[in-house]
Amino acid sequence: MFEHLRTVTDPLVDKNPVTVHILGICSALAVTTSVATALTLSLALIVVLTLAAGIISLIRHHVPSAIRLIVQITIIASLVVVADQLLQAFAYEMSQRLSVFVSLIATNCIVLGRTEAFALQNRPVPSMLDALGNGAGYALVLLVVASIRELFGSGTLLARPVLPLVADGGWYEPMRLMLLAPSAFIILGLLVWAIRSLRPGQQEAREFAPLPQQRQVQP
Repeated sequence: MFEHLRTVTDPLVDKNPVTVHILGICSALAVTTSVATALTLSLALIVVLTLAAGIISLIRHHVPSAIRLIVQITIIASLVVVADQLLQAFAYEMSQRLSVFVSLIATNCIVLGRTEAFALQNRPVPSMLDALGNGAGYALVLLVVASIRELFGSGTLLARPVLPLVADGGWYEPMRLMLLAPSAFIILGLLVWAIRSLRPGQQEAREFAPLPQQRQVQP
């Protein structure tokens, strides 16, 4: 039981796929201008990743190694099509706002990475828990970035006014930079720096040792 709990919770911070492995960062640029879009895409990815991990784990002993990637991509792409169709049926406006980004879940390296690295070697339940944890870790980062961008870029959270805008007689002037693409990378970079500062174990080892300082010879 404890092992299953660790499988789910470790990817939230200690093994987060975005802040530790730097995977799936394109989503931070594309859909984090509002919390609603980030939340919708995150839920879609969690569902697709969890179901894909369970299905691939179930058939792992029946898939030849030579075609395993083709099989994985086919399963993931099929689930993405179903998720996209459900969004269009029950949340059409949101599906239009997300545009092609739901379809691009199939190419998200987190999805294929977890099915390849974990689901192919483990039973269905641990595989689905691992997928759930990694999906939740991905969602956590996206929601943090989206909350900062929407709050300071529009003065709202989930489209509800939080900071009184100057245009409405308030005191806050929105920072339009937050709604532009570079702000997502700036916020994500600061988030990675903050987490690795608090958890030094996540810092990467130096590839090259610093050169020793040479003493200056007095004339």
